Amino acid sequence: MKTNKKPTAGGIQLTEDDVPQKNGINWYPGHMARAIREIKEKLKLVDIVLEIRDARVPLASGNFMVDDVLSQKSHLILLNKANLSDPKMIALWEEWFKKNSTPYMFIDCYDKGAMKKALAYARVIVEEKRRASNPDNYTPRDKLRMMIIGLPNTGKSTIINQLANRAATKTADKPGQTQVQQWIVIDKDLELLDTPGVMPPSLAKEEHGVWLSIINAIPDDIVGEHVPATYLIEYLKNNNSKELKERYKLTSLDFTTEEIMEKIAILRGCVKQKGLPDLERVYKLILLDFRKGELGKCCFGTPPT
Repeated sequence: MKTNKKPTAGGIQLTEDDVPQKNGINWYPGHMARAIREIKEKLKLVDIVLEIRDARVPLASGNFMVDDVLSQKSHLILLNKANLSDPKMIALWEEWFKKNSTPYMFIDCYDKGAMKKALAYARVIVEEKRRASNPDNYTPRDKLRMMIIGLPNTGKSTIINQLANRAATKTADKPGQTQVQQWIVIDKDLELLDTPGVMPPSLAKEEHGVWLSIINAIPDDIVGEHVPATYLIEYLKNNNSKELKERYKLTSLDFTTEEIMEKIAILRGCVKQKGLPDLERVYKLILLDFRKGELGKCCFGTPPT
C-alpha cells in the first residue's frame, strides 16, 4: 500500500492508508441493483421524477446510473437539508444549475411552505412538457404521478410524509430503510412511487465516498468513523470554523488534528483507563454533532467549471 500524501479539495492531506481505495468505500447491497432496474421499468408510469439530493453534497449525492434514463423524463432535483448547507456555496451551485438548465430547488424538508412550492414547481414542469409535446391539443390535467429517487438517508421518506401530512412511510436516522417500491396515495390528484435509496456501483473519486460517509448516506458500520471524522475535523480546521472552536471550547485551531481530537476527548469525558483518550467515541461524537448541525453549515465540493 502506498503511503504518499494526497491532496484533497480544501487542502486536506490524507494518506492512501487513511482513505479507502476506489470502490472500497462503496456500499451497494443486492437490493440496490434490483432497485435501479425497477426504477427504469416504472418510469413510464409516472409524470415526473423527484430526485432527492443532499444540499451539503450537491453533485456527489446524485446517481449517474439513472442520469441517462432521466434525460427522457421530466425531472426535478430537490437538494434537501439546505438549512445545514453553506449559503455562499448554495448561491454558487444555484448559478451552476441554472447554467445547465437543470430544474432544481434547495429545500428544508421540514419547511411545509418549501414543500408546497416544490410540488407546485413539479406540476409546472410536467404541464410545460405536455404543452410542448402537443401544443394543438393540450389540456391541463389535475392528476399527477411522481417517482421519488435518491441516495440513502437524503430525506426521501420525510419528504413523502410531509407531502402526505401523515406517517405514510418509515423514517430513520440510518440509511437503507426502504428496500421495496411502494405507491403512496397523497390525495385524489397525487400519487407518489417511493423507491429504495440507491448508491451508484462506483464513485468518481475516493473523496466522494468520504463526503457521503460524513452525511451518513453510507452507513458508519460499512466505512467506520475514523476516516470521515478525521477528514471533517481537518476540513473545519482549514476553514477556520468558529463553530468547531465554540462547540468544543477550543482556544485556537492552531493544533494538529490529533491534538484537537484529544482535547475533545478530555472535554467530553471520552477517556479510557489511565486517562488515555477514547478516540473511537470521539469519532462517533464528531459525526453525530455534524449531522445535527452543531458544527456549522457546510458544503463539500464546488461546481464544475
